[in-house]
Amino acid sequence: MSLCGSVSALSLNLQSSKISMGSVLAFRSGESMGNTLRIPFKKRSSKGAACPLQVVCIDYPRPELENTVNFLEAASLSASFRSASRPTKPLKVIIAGAGLAGLSTAKYLADAGHKPILLEARDVLGGKVAAWKDDDGDWYETGLHIFFGAYPNVQNLFGELGINDRLQWKEHSMIFAMPNKPGEFSRFDFPEVLPAPLNGIWAILKNNEMLSWPEKVKFAIGLLPAMLGGQPYVEAQDGLSVKDWMRKQGVPDRVTEEVFIAMSKALNFINPDELSMQCILIALNRFLQEKHGSKMAFLDGNPPERLCMPIVNHIESLGGEVRLNSRIKKIELNEDGTVKSFLLNNGNTIEGDAYVVATPVDIFKLLLPEDWREISYFKKLEKLVGVPVINVHIWFDRKLKNTYDHLLFSRSPLLSVYADMSVTCKEYYNPNQSMLELVFAPAEEWIACSDSEIIDATMKELAKLFPDEISADQSKAKVVKYHIVKTPRSVYKTVPNCEPCRPLQRSPIQGFYLAGDYTKQKYLASMEGAVLSGKLCAQSIVQDYELLRTLGQRKLTRASIH
Repeated sequence: MSLCGSVSALSLNLQSSKISMGSVLAFRSGESMGNTLRIPFKKRSSKGAACPLQVVCIDYPRPELENTVNFLEAASLSASFRSASRPTKPLKVIIAGAGLAGLSTAKYLADAGHKPILLEARDVLGGKVAAWKDDDGDWYETGLHIFFGAYPNVQNLFGELGINDRLQWKEHSMIFAMPNKPGEFSRFDFPEVLPAPLNGIWAILKNNEMLSWPEKVKFAIGLLPAMLGGQPYVEAQDGLSVKDWMRKQGVPDRVTEEVFIAMSKALNFINPDELSMQCILIALNRFLQEKHGSKMAFLDGNPPERLCMPIVNHIESLGGEVRLNSRIKKIELNEDGTVKSFLLNNGNTIEGDAYVVATPVDIFKLLLPEDWREISYFKKLEKLVGVPVINVHIWFDRKLKNTYDHLLFSRSPLLSVYADMSVTCKEYYNPNQSMLELVFAPAEEWIACSDSEIIDATMKELAKLFPDEISADQSKAKVVKYHIVKTPRSVYKTVPNCEPCRPLQRSPIQGFYLAGDYTKQKYLASMEGAVLSGKLCAQSIVQDYELLRTLGQRKLTRASIH
């Protein structure tokens, strides 16, 4: 690429984290399960706990995102909270769930002058971006998280918090492993000198290893209706799976096998015979229409500290609160069916002027009051189900050579994407040992398997990706330790015909709202979708200010009568 790298340095203090998780964990539906095994083996290098580690990494410059239509739209929505008239009496808004959706809701409500109280069931922030530190000071995460240029609300959020420098941008490429050529990769390189969509078209045309020219032409013809029809066409394809849509458009099956199995697993952890084509078209739409839409960045460290804590600090600086270890047991109702309070597991109740549930959809369905279950808005949620996913971390006794400073699409039947985090992430940097973080998907048949079974299967796949360096029997690179994080219910499964079931953030119950990537917003199940859902939820509450004030006055009147 013509884009030159710039060198930056980061000093990392490897002291213990403020937020940690004990060795014994209790789990409920939809929560992640983290397990670890340490294999006795002398490390080639150790991190000195007392001395900060000086790390030098190569970063690519932050792309110019600020002039895109979507970025400006997201910036305008953010600004609307800061410029809103200050409330005469701030609303006390109780929010359940401190993932990105809940944190976003609280952040923008605080910006608008209200007082959010954010309740997190666990002792770690982040929800689906949570992470934990082990006894060696190494982090392991719920998932392998990538920040795209086509994430306008996430990119605005980083800018608003003053942490743009925490994103490590990689070269503008997509890199796929070649299953028929073990150890080799095929690249789609997006030239910096060309605008969208020409840079994407060039990247596809220049790659002759994965698709033949006749296949490229048929795929391009098949995509024409999506390119010409815009968003209405994209939304209308919700009823078709990726595989069915490709066949309907006359696209050869080999295109699906070579490209879209990997893309489907990366986007929603399922195969193209299950995934709604709408999901693929939304991604392609953003990637082809925005010059830097498909450009990727890694966070420079663990998400709870490097992303979530700045949001918490912002919320608290404006008078909001964030409370860990505050699990919701029950949503208690008034006689008229509105929310009276949230009952916590410890027996305490908490009341507010408005209530938000920002948990995964599966957890909310467990909390759903019986009196609400037959309401159409809530009944439709039955079709929305979280997809299981497993995140695998393996520390090796040596530095692996057959990798890149980038996200890699494995094209393995068991693995989705992976990265050598000792190279891609500043906080996890290690010059002598590799740490591979891998997404094991689809995981439905594996979620109940033992850790050793999962590791054995992973090592067999890695032996194909690293034929000269890794063998399943560890006769080559040795495994020093591993962590496995199982999430039985992750993002909602984006199967055909589930779009009509996604709820708006404002519920039919006055004073009650939902946030989460499964709620109605245009970025589906993603970090961007979660952040945008929180903004839309906060916007609904700000718009309902007068109504909520009136409801609060009625509540006070009822209380005084009784």
